[in-house]
Amino acid sequence: MLGSQRHRRRATSALAGLGLLATAVALQVGTDATPAHAATPHRVLFDDGHAEEAGNADWIVSTAKPDPLAQDSSPSAETDWTGALSSWGVALQKTGDYSLKTATSALTYGGSSTTDLSNFDTLVLPEPNTLFTTAEKTAIMNFVKNGGGLFMVSDHTGADRNNDGEDAVEILNDLMTNNSVDSTDPFGFSVDSLSISSGYPAAISDSADPVLHGSFGTVTKSLIASGTTATLKPADNPSVKGLLYRSGYSGNTGAFFATSTFGSGRVAFWGDSSPVDDGTGQSGNTLYDGWNDTGATNAALALNATEWLSGASGGGGGGGTDCADTQLLGNAGFESGATTWSAGSGVITNSTGESARTGSYYAWLGGNGTAGTETLAQSVVLPAGCTATLALYLHIDTAETTTTTAYDTLQVQVLNSSGTVLGTLATYSNLDAASGYTRRTLGLSGYAGQTVTLRFTGTEGSKLQTSFVIDDTALDVT
Repeated sequence: MLGSQRHRRRATSALAGLGLLATAVALQVGTDATPAHAATPHRVLFDDGHAEEAGNADWIVSTAKPDPLAQDSSPSAETDWTGALSSWGVALQKTGDYSLKTATSALTYGGSSTTDLSNFDTLVLPEPNTLFTTAEKTAIMNFVKNGGGLFMVSDHTGADRNNDGEDAVEILNDLMTNNSVDSTDPFGFSVDSLSISSGYPAAISDSADPVLHGSFGTVTKSLIASGTTATLKPADNPSVKGLLYRSGYSGNTGAFFATSTFGSGRVAFWGDSSPVDDGTGQSGNTLYDGWNDTGATNAALALNATEWLSGASGGGGGGGTDCADTQLLGNAGFESGATTWSAGSGVITNSTGESARTGSYYAWLGGNGTAGTETLAQSVVLPAGCTATLALYLHIDTAETTTTTAYDTLQVQVLNSSGTVLGTLATYSNLDAASGYTRRTLGLSGYAGQTVTLRFTGTEGSKLQTSFVIDDTALDVT
């Protein structure tokens, strides 16, 4: 079948071009994870590896680390665990639906440690006071992109509790703007360099929002006791949403509490650590009981947000997953342009040279009529003990006339985190050319329990074009 040779479909949309810059360095994939069930506790990791106890701060759920249950296995009051965040931790523990741990070393994703992010649904960063390393930022961003929840708690500018020259405002902004996964305003907001002495930010009117109206109660106000706000940039990420605002502010400025999404994950931002401070903790710290402040509803806000981030209030959540029916690929139909996938320039396109099966975007490898190779890849964490199947719709057209020789090929391969090919799932060629799209399914269950990269590699010979056109992918886990 005579194909449509590309006069290089490089003039794709601005969205595609920007997305490629964001994903060119490193990539992991998003998941459309299903809500966890009560029988499978929602797993929450509180960070304590970045000076969260420096100075007067005591941002821990318990002095027993990594497992707070070692201090009291059945806490009923905030003082049963020691830490300024013990009320938060105990309230979650008492529901029976949450499993809590504390990380005291470098954050990793896809590793073997018990506090590796792949073992959790939500990561809480309670006013970090040291910069995250390059590797940690990659781990955090990929965790969120893969469906994890990220809870970022800031404080006012200048709150440098360990005197290292960095405060939470700078550290959180550095995470969002200086990482190897996506530094192009991935969450759609930035933390303001402000020190707001006091206030009671009010909630917006939205009866359907699960953070403002969750199972832990209705949120009306929060508390500022030396904190900051965020500036929202919906043009960069339309999912960003301000939920509580500093008095006199609305819209894109003065957001004291905001939510967003990234990949298949969820993000929450709070502009002050005082609201989650329960006033109890280790001796020698000057603490403030914002958790029980009668003028605010901080407990409901913290707990509802944790519930939402962990996927317990519908959708989202999960650095890992169980075997409930789940689709693991992010941007599976390519409609977000060149995001989530790692691809050569112009591979993800809305060019009219070929046609998408659905929507406007698709992936086009080959079609050049010159010798060359193009790739399309995405990494996934395959849960252990589950059945995994890769499905895709593939259209192949070619200008080759042979009926016996595979001059041009498309390989579907599985690689480990080091880039070593673990296996080839399928090889297609110009001999498979046909009109329309054909659905292909490939088994991945043999790689369960591993973090792998799925890679499509299109290779053309030197004369006649063959186009390998992919759309509507899915990686289904059952």
